[in-house]
Amino acid sequence: MSIKVNVVFYSMFGHVYKMAEAIAEGAKSVSGAEVKVLQVAETIPDDILEKYGAKAARASFAKVPVATLDHLTEAHAVIFGTPTRFGNMAGQMRTFLDQTGPIWFSGGLIGKVGSVFASTGSQHGGQETTITSFHTTLLHHGMIIVGVPYSEKGLVEMGAISGGTPYGATTMAGPDGSRQPTENELTIARFQGKHVAEITTKLFR
Repeated sequence: MSIKVNVVFYSMFGHVYKMAEAIAEGAKSVSGAEVKVLQVAETIPDDILEKYGAKAARASFAKVPVATLDHLTEAHAVIFGTPTRFGNMAGQMRTFLDQTGPIWFSGGLIGKVGSVFASTGSQHGGQETTITSFHTTLLHHGMIIVGVPYSEKGLVEMGAISGGTPYGATTMAGPDGSRQPTENELTIARFQGKHVAEITTKLFR
């Protein structure tokens, strides 16, 4: 049988989008995995995005479809991606998840696989708290959480500054957003996508 893996992300400057593409690439490498990449709706007005310098960056993924609640219930696994806002998920992602009350009430995500990846502005900018606090919502929905085991050796890379945690893939954008995901960070993201798809296949085979 085939499994459906949906990658649902919010990205302001494109860093999380690049990670989402790598996550999807890894998931697609698993036989029978059908993968969609989707973004949650923007809530910041265009003039504010322009002021932040984010409007031009968002143009690179403007054609990515916007996620709906049906994209959660149709999937066997959902991998969420978010930038960090003071150690928590971005408000856009929170707004999306706050609409899932009816799904929670019906148990629509119970037994499905959930996983999270993130981006921060600095090396110690809340990568792990963002992911682990995100897990709280997934646990309330009854999802089975999958992270990144240490069989992915990129987690112990010490030769360069790199994101990557056992809770999920991460990257660092830098205080001005100029740093892009490194190859090690993208490798960990691909691993996460593949690992989630493999676990999901075993669960729903």
